[in-house]
Formats: sequence, C-alpha cells, structure tokens
Amino acid sequence: MSTAEPFVVMAKPVGPICNLDCGYCYYLDKTTLFRPHERFRMSDATLEHYVRSFIEAGPGPVVHFVWHGGEPTLAGRAFYRRAIEHQQRFLPEGWTARNSLQTNGTLLDEAWCTFLADHRFAVGLSIDGPAEVHDGARLDRHGGATHARAMRGLQRLRDHGIDPDVLCTLNAGNVSRPLEVYRFFLDAGVRWLQFLPVVQRDADGRVSDRSVPPEAMGEFLCTVYDEWVRHDLDRIGVQLFLECLAVWAGNRPTLCTMAETCGRALAVEHDGSVFACDHFVDPGHRLGTVASEGLALLVDSPGQVAFGAEKRTGLTQACRECPVQFVCRGGCPKDRFAEAPDGEPGHNHLCAGYRRFFTHAAPTMERMVQLGRRLRPVATLMGELRAEEDSIEAPWRSAGRNGACPCGSGRKYKRCCLGVHRPR
Repeated sequence: MSTAEPFVVMAKPVGPICNLDCGYCYYLDKTTLFRPHERFRMSDATLEHYVRSFIEAGPGPVVHFVWHGGEPTLAGRAFYRRAIEHQQRFLPEGWTARNSLQTNGTLLDEAWCTFLADHRFAVGLSIDGPAEVHDGARLDRHGGATHARAMRGLQRLRDHGIDPDVLCTLNAGNVSRPLEVYRFFLDAGVRWLQFLPVVQRDADGRVSDRSVPPEAMGEFLCTVYDEWVRHDLDRIGVQLFLECLAVWAGNRPTLCTMAETCGRALAVEHDGSVFACDHFVDPGHRLGTVASEGLALLVDSPGQVAFGAEKRTGLTQACRECPVQFVCRGGCPKDRFAEAPDGEPGHNHLCAGYRRFFTHAAPTMERMVQLGRRLRPVATLMGELRAEEDSIEAPWRSAGRNGACPCGSGRKYKRCCLGVHRPR
C-alpha cells in the first residue's frame, strides 16, 4: 500500500541511548517513556516489519532509510547488515535503497568506515565548531572531551571516500562566535553544513541557559551569511541559506521547518512505536506501531494529517502578517510557545532571530534568483559585490587629509571622517 506523497522516517535502532551526554540534548530523557530495564535495541522482527512497511509505503523507485538516535552506531554493524538484507529482500525489481546515518563520530573506527563505504552510506556528522566550543557541551558519559574523536571520525570517513554532511547546533556556547565557528568548518574542508538551533526547556517550560538566544541566533546567521555570500558561494553549501534561495526562487523547501505544513517526517523508536515527529516523541503523539498499523496508514491517518496542517492553521496573527512569513512559515511547531508582540500565544520563540535573518538576506537572495533566471551562476554575485564595495571604497582610498571628505559634508577629511572611516 503506497502513500500518495513521499515521507521521511527517522529510525532509532537503539532509541535514546548514546555514548555522549550532551548538555542540550532533547532526546536522552526519552528513556522515561519506556518500562524500567528496557533493552534499547531494535529486534530483528521489528527491523523486518519496519523495512517492509517503509518500502511498501513509498512511491519508489528510491527508498531512503535514515538511521538516527541516540547514537545509531551503538546498534553494531551486524544490525545494519540485517537491515540491508531485509531491504534487498523486500525491494521491488528496479528499486534501490539508500541509507543515511547521523552520528557523533566518536565510534567510527576502521571497521565502521570500511562498512559504511562498502555499502555506500551517506553520513551526517555532529560537530559544534572548534574544540573549545564543541567540548563545552558535547562530553562523553564520563565527562571527557569528544572533539578530537569526532575529528578523527571525520578524517577516517574521508580516507574511505565518504565526505560527510556536518551538523552544527547553535547554542549558548557557540552563538557569539559566528566567524570563528564558520571558518573552522571552512578550514576543515567541510562541503555541506547545517545549523540547528537548540531550544531546550525544563519540566516547567522554562528555556534553559544552554539554548540559543533568538537575537543572538539572528546575529550569528546574518554574520555567517554575509561571509558566505561574499566569499564562499562556490566553496560550501549551507543548508538554511540554500533552502532560502529555493523558496525565493519559487520552489518548495525540503527543510520541514520552512514548509507550509509538516507531518511527513515520522520517528520510529527501537520497539517499533511510531511518533508524529522526532521532536514530538511523547505519549500524546504516538501514532501506533509498524507491526500493527504499518507506516502508510499512520502517516496518512486523520490525527497525523491534522498535526501537519496545524503548522499552517496555528500561525499567530502577527506571523500571518509578517513580510517574511512566506519563507519562515512560522518555524518548527515545537518552538511555538512564546507570545506574539500583541500577546497572542503560540508564537515561535525564535521569531526575532529568524525575522532579522530573512529580512537581512532578502536583497542578495533576490539578486541570486535573478542571476539564475538569466542562466548565470549564482556565484557571479561574489564578483559583483566585490566590485560594488570597491567602487564605494575608492573615494576613501584616494582621499587626502586636507581634501574634501568623501562623505559629502563639505569639511576636510582630517576634520570629518578620518578617524572614523578607514578605507579597506
């Protein structure tokens, strides 16, 4: 039974179990959803149900399996060999399975990298920037630093021909250092980079000190974007920026937070339980199991359809009237716990940061769209911006101390802007 529209599943073979104890992790406490002494390992029977159900639900001919956690490498290579065997068993003729693994990288030894390369896994690697900021939150279960191990994992993957995507959380520890964080990844040769804002809340709903402040997030994104759009359009892909460009060009985003509706990204826990979303793994959003109902029925169930539609219908009035709502779409529903400026509840906590960034990026986004429509590479924009900045700076570079100030005040340069504006 194939569903009419493609969907994504984050499968968690070891549930929330991880060898790290990241201070901002939203998933570690999901152990409380299960009985005491739970064995957090997906059984072969559950794995078989999941693989078959996902293949049957998809439109094909490519079925993309995403393995997540916790830390999915804790399931062991034998688990993924069985997964591949089940995929080959249930795939219709002419169909292909692709596998992706999101990992902290600390367990990636020679055997793991050989396995991932042999079976053509795509790999996502979580790194928060330089060692100082990364190790401020991403420690192991014994309080030990993990940055060096993650970077060794990155190098081993490359040694085996795998160029991983890198996921960098934006949190209180790194958000004040935008260029340092961004240039760290550039220097490391990263080709694809995601920024994931951390919004962590306690049992009383208070936002934790490890969460990213909305205004600081906006400053971070604007600063990195300005660097990227002027120097690095052809060096590195930054997911948020490219998704914005797609929306400005009139295309649908692939990033769910920027989509008009959601509900097409399920989470499957180690015991086969299916939840509405990776960020809504809780009793109120449990849809059923892969063994009983199957994924096709669950993703198109009335409750899940309503959950997805709420992303659009639940927007605050302030959000509906926002000039950048067409690209933001109100952000992720998990973050809609703030009040809008007029006091209406259900506004996105990160609104101030996103609004600042999308407004800031608009002029150059529109210019890149126009370049694309004229069949010119968007990287052309870098040269155009340099030429414009050089033209603006030229009068300042040639200004003499006793000459007229380039600002147009009519005063001498030395008595006007000499100590304020320095030519580049």
